[in-house]
Amino acid sequence: MTMMNRAAETAAALAVSTLVLTAPAQSIGPDVIVAELFDTAFYGESAGIYAYALGTEACNIGDHALGWYHDTPNHPVIAQHMYRIHDGRIEQIGLSLLKHGVAVGQSNTCGGCQPFPGVGELGAGCSYPYSASINGSQAGLGPRFEVNASTGVFPFPFTDPANAGSSSIFKRIQVPAELLVFDETTTYLVEGQYVTPDDAQSGNNHNNASHRLALLSPNFNLALTGQTVREQPAIFAWADHEPDVVINTVDVPADGRFHVAGRAVELGGGDWRYHYAIHNLSSHRSANAIIIPAQVPEVTDPDFHAPHYHSNSPVSNAPWVFTPGNASVRWEAGAYSPATEDSANAVRFGTTYTFSFTAPAPPVTTEVTVFFFRPGATDSLSVPLPTPGPWCVADLAEPFGVLNFSDVVAFLTAFGAGEPEADLAAPFGTFDFSDVTAFLTAFGAGCP
Repeated sequence: MTMMNRAAETAAALAVSTLVLTAPAQSIGPDVIVAELFDTAFYGESAGIYAYALGTEACNIGDHALGWYHDTPNHPVIAQHMYRIHDGRIEQIGLSLLKHGVAVGQSNTCGGCQPFPGVGELGAGCSYPYSASINGSQAGLGPRFEVNASTGVFPFPFTDPANAGSSSIFKRIQVPAELLVFDETTTYLVEGQYVTPDDAQSGNNHNNASHRLALLSPNFNLALTGQTVREQPAIFAWADHEPDVVINTVDVPADGRFHVAGRAVELGGGDWRYHYAIHNLSSHRSANAIIIPAQVPEVTDPDFHAPHYHSNSPVSNAPWVFTPGNASVRWEAGAYSPATEDSANAVRFGTTYTFSFTAPAPPVTTEVTVFFFRPGATDSLSVPLPTPGPWCVADLAEPFGVLNFSDVVAFLTAFGAGEPEADLAAPFGTFDFSDVTAFLTAFGAGCP
């Protein structure tokens, strides 16, 4: 980047007015957060894909200056994301390549700024804004796969995907048109995240993502609303929107942080919809499989959602493979190998993958297991979440929770039609007297 371009970025950033707020608690060492998400840019549409960028203001809440040397690997990279909460679940609907920090000044949005006396570092307590137009500048956007968010390390100069000016949507937040729904039941969010070496190596990289609500207009412009929720990634907005969401925070030893969340929604007629999300804040090991206990004869309508990689990224967009089992369901991506390290569709840092299915049983709390993609000391993590509980095979008709003659009629009807809920005993796939015996035994024992 030329000196003129750096000067232009500096001037543009300094032109952003900021509001001085109460200084947050100070950390030991450099500690960058997204203090404000303050504006957006819309770059139009190409082939059914819409593109955006976000204005982000960094704040160093640590007690040491933060490296911001544009011509070395010691500077921040900025990830920009877009989410929606729709049909009861959260989905990450867009991501950008990473803006490499260039210019830095010493503003006082967070209060208590101790300006760095030279250039190339953000002083303790100081802040600095990059407008959406700066963060959307294509020449300064580099690939995500080269960055280790756990250590903050990345190669520099970065590998340029090239053709930065070939399309108005190239490298920016890209959102497929079919995911932009105009209705009162859909909530949109934006998220910014900073990754930088000295912050990560000071152990302060668990608070580098912030989110804010956004309003989508019929012309696809994006307007921010409410306040920036500092130091919380967008997945926490799911719990704000749906109070029954359970979120687990897991720190992987010698690696980074995951959030694994879930909820169960009663649909009626004995059916429940189960939603799960894996958010990788900063784990380099990433995730490539999830196993969810499901003690039911079958689940229906399985669904998987992941953000779309683009702009010559090597990461695959292949959906995870769904496999139902006798007591659990599983989604998984490709296994790790040196050949797939940069290409498998794992849950990499700054991304959230979502999984859903319907089951004929109310929830109980059991352990959901998430498997790591890259090798390490442990293979997986487990967290308590709502999962389909033991199915009462005799409770087939309303009122559910009560066994009566309606359940007998429902069983006989299903048995005569060869439906799965009547296939209760081996040999499975064959409807015979053993299924009748299994139903009568369960009916006589009552439901838990």
